[in-house]
Amino acid sequence: MKPIKNLNKEILKGKLFIYPTDTIYGIGCNAENKEAVEKIKHIKQRDKDKPFSIIAPSIEWVKENLIVDCNIDKYLPGPYTIILKKKNPKFLEWVSNKESLGVRIPAHEFTRKIQEANVPFITTSVNLSGELFVTKVQDINPDILEEVDHIIDYGELNGKPSTIIIQGKEIKR
Repeated sequence: MKPIKNLNKEILKGKLFIYPTDTIYGIGCNAENKEAVEKIKHIKQRDKDKPFSIIAPSIEWVKENLIVDCNIDKYLPGPYTIILKKKNPKFLEWVSNKESLGVRIPAHEFTRKIQEANVPFITTSVNLSGELFVTKVQDINPDILEEVDHIIDYGELNGKPSTIIIQGKEIKR
C-alpha cells in the first residue's frame, strides 16, 4: 500500500476513499462534508433517505453526540455497527435523517489513521446499492473506482458485513 501524503488533510477536504475495514471494503469520506456524502449516495445509486453509518473518531465522540444504551466497549473496536439515538435529531442529518445513527470503529489499522482526522467518517460497503459486498479491490465496479480520490488496498478481507447492535442485542443480517 502506498501511503497517502497528508491523509488527514485529504479527509478534511472531503476526498472520497475506498478503504479496508475489519470485515469488507468500504467507501467513505468526512461525514461532516455534506457534498462529499451526497456524492457517495450518487455513486452507490442509493436511495437518498437511506441512512449511512459512520466510523466514530473515538468512544468519547460517541458518548458526546449519541445516547449510549449498551456496553460499547464490548463491541468497539470490532466488526459491529451499533445503532444509537442522536442527542440532537438534526445532528448529521444528511448522513442519517432518522433519530438514530449507526456507529462503527473497525478493528483495522487503517481505521486508526482515519480517526487521526478527528471527524466522523462515512462507512458503507463499496458496491452499487443492492449488489454484493466486496472483499478484494479487483472486484470493485470500475465505474466506482473512477469516482474516488484514493484506493487503499490491503488485499483480500474476511468478507462478512458487520453485525448490527440495537439496544444491546445482535441483529443477524
